Amino acid sequence: QVQLVESGGGSVQAGGSLTLSCAASGYTFSTYYMGWFRQAPGKGRERVAVPDSGGSTRYADSVKGRFTISKDNAKNTLSLQMDSLKPEDTAMYYCAADKWVGSLQSGSPNYWGQGTQVTVSS
Repeated sequence: QVQLVESGGGSVQAGGSLTLSCAASGYTFSTYYMGWFRQAPGKGRERVAVPDSGGSTRYADSVKGRFTISKDNAKNTLSLQMDSLKPEDTAMYYCAADKWVGSLQSGSPNYWGQGTQVTVSS
């Protein structure tokens, strides 16, 4: 079965950096679309970085220029490099996967990790 396990979260001061990783197993990694989402306390889930139909990545406006997604098919790993972190980036971060890119774009992918907490202090 599909398993997604995030790691790399933690506490950091504003302006700092973190790299989140998502280890995937149970399926052919290269055949699934993957993305990152987040949910802050009291707020709805937000798309952080998801693929579009043309092979590019669609970033949330709030993270453009600061976050970078990458996928390593050899290591079955999805990463999210987060730079210039702000207190408003504080949230639980989730990686997600689906065979259909539209599911990630709509925020309803079939498979989710358990999440990793990111806390940014001012």
